[in-house]
Amino acid sequence: MQAPALCETELVAVLVCLERGEPCVFTLQQGALLPSGPLMPGQLSLQKSLREWVRQQTGIQPGHTEQLYTFADTHTDCGHRKVRISYMTCLPPTTEGPVVESSPLHPAQFSTNGSPANTLVSFYTYFPWEDRRNPAHAAVIAPLLRALKHWAGQDPVRLQRCITTFGLAGHTWHDELVLSRYELLWEAGLVEESSRQNEPTCGVGLSMHHDYRHVLATALSRIRAKIRYTPIVFDLLTSHFTLLHLQQAMEALAGRPMHKQNFRRLVLQQNLLEESEQMDFSGPGRPARLYAAGNHAQDDCYLAGAKSPLPELVW
Repeated sequence: MQAPALCETELVAVLVCLERGEPCVFTLQQGALLPSGPLMPGQLSLQKSLREWVRQQTGIQPGHTEQLYTFADTHTDCGHRKVRISYMTCLPPTTEGPVVESSPLHPAQFSTNGSPANTLVSFYTYFPWEDRRNPAHAAVIAPLLRALKHWAGQDPVRLQRCITTFGLAGHTWHDELVLSRYELLWEAGLVEESSRQNEPTCGVGLSMHHDYRHVLATALSRIRAKIRYTPIVFDLLTSHFTLLHLQQAMEALAGRPMHKQNFRRLVLQQNLLEESEQMDFSGPGRPARLYAAGNHAQDDCYLAGAKSPLPELVW
């Protein structure tokens, strides 16, 4: 009689924050790992165990967490099947630790003489093709699209998946398809994690151990979907902010620019904000009014409807 396969459980935390205009995640081991750990002995709550691992590994006491997804990884060192249950929590801005950024389509460079144990890394260091705020991005992403086209070849199913997922040939670029784009690049052998399955690779973006970048893609997809109909962006801002700060936060999370006048009109018409008596004098021009999230911001809202057109991607 065959022995039953052993299964390990791991709890993984995606701690999201906005720093220097970038959507970032708290990582361990120079960006290679996420805070994680097994269900603690004697602990009946998955979330309580997760919070304790996060506290031990990062010093952060996470508040509200939501479950992202459950992943099954069959490629553990011991040959056991590992189930990863991922959670996400949004944190207000912090000044602890440097933000590691990278240029488009090239991984970040970490110091070899001892970087902080906990490092804030931009989501776009892992997924550089997702940041379309810069108009020059279309030209920068061209080599990746050519490699994707070469992989698709004459296969009509592959071609159609590439076109619709990456918004090519007149199709719309959908912000929230982060996970679909990552999985397509993984299948095409264009991310370093693909090489673990004996696939060719060109190593686009910073890789992570295990399937943690898969977890991050799920988190960014979730965030981009939620900013369309929930006030989650306010969880990532300071208590008071200007309209420009709010717009820049939305642009950073969506990875695309928004029309300034249309965005402000959209926000103010929904009565989502409370105007304060305070002013922001940090800018070069006239001081800007500071706002806070109002009571109506607890209800459903629509903030992602003022997007500016994106340059067309050509392959």
